Amino acid sequence: MRVISFKSLREFWERHRDAESMLMAWFNEAEAATWGTPQAILDRYPSADILLGNRVVFNIKGNHYRLVVKIHYNTGVVYIRFVGTHAEYDRIDAETI
Repeated sequence: MRVISFKSLREFWERHRDAESMLMAWFNEAEAATWGTPQAILDRYPSADILLGNRVVFNIKGNHYRLVVKIHYNTGVVYIRFVGTHAEYDRIDAETI
């Protein structure tokens, strides 16, 4: 998969250093993945939430942080739509962000 944009992950972990290793691990796995369906994601990340609009919510660092992505399965592109704390996540609509 091609992940767009690494910059948003880096900017987040610069503010939350404890998230860096987890976000880097997620990024590296996502780049190497070939997710063709939501089920392929759930097979690897059972705690991920599959939402409408091809969005997926990943729990980062034991659910301290949330990562919302939009996936274009047919082109293999993952767009990072949100990365934030659990409290910040509660203030957004993950299906439209």
